[in-house]
Amino acid sequence: MKTIDLNCDMGESFGRYTLGMDEDLMPFLSSVNLACGFHAGDPVVIQKTVEKAVKHHLAIGAHPGYPDLQGFGRRKMEMAPEEVEAMVLYQIGALWSFVRASGAEMTHVKPHGALYNQAAEDAQVAKAIVLAVRRFSRELIIVGLAGSVLVTMGLEYGMKTANEGFIERGYLQDGRLMPRGWAGSIIHDPLKAAQQAVCLASEGIAIQSENSNTTLKVDTLCIHGDSPSAKEIVWRVRLALEEAGFFIKSLAG
Repeated sequence: MKTIDLNCDMGESFGRYTLGMDEDLMPFLSSVNLACGFHAGDPVVIQKTVEKAVKHHLAIGAHPGYPDLQGFGRRKMEMAPEEVEAMVLYQIGALWSFVRASGAEMTHVKPHGALYNQAAEDAQVAKAIVLAVRRFSRELIIVGLAGSVLVTMGLEYGMKTANEGFIERGYLQDGRLMPRGWAGSIIHDPLKAAQQAVCLASEGIAIQSENSNTTLKVDTLCIHGDSPSAKEIVWRVRLALEEAGFFIKSLAG
């Protein structure tokens, strides 16, 4: 049977600020990537989100980002490799404490925002992330943009990796994501998002792309939980994948 992981970034509320519909989306997912307090999330939010993920039997991963609450971790920061490594290791450890206290295990690490995008192209940033994950546990899966430098670097260091595709994002000709703000960079139509999910999972092809001949190896599909149509998108995506013969299953099995 064909399998695919369906993941979502969560735990990104902070104090009185609420972002996303975390628990509404969880029944449709197999994995979650939880903010670790730097770009979003606070200790109470992290704890509650971990508990909800455990209740829904989801694979839990760390979602470390730059220390940029105001910019939501989407602004590029210049940091030395050793700073990036320590920053990522710190965040993995923070989330792990809540996961362990809930009687669960952490399965993967996926960088957030600007850190994710830099790691897709910058070998120094990618290496720093890989070294941080490896220092914590060689069993953790490193999740990165399909075909990215981060995935390649992870393999070079003997780590488990997963290539990620995006259900509601447009792609450039070279397989990178279209910058937010560009026309066509975000797919808002749930039916079109479901179509892209099936195409990515089945053929590695993004329908919202500058080049329909660009193919990607995809192990996991991401849906963003902070869009107004996220709830409709996720159930339509899951239904479409199942109708296409896919079993929704986490990377960790």
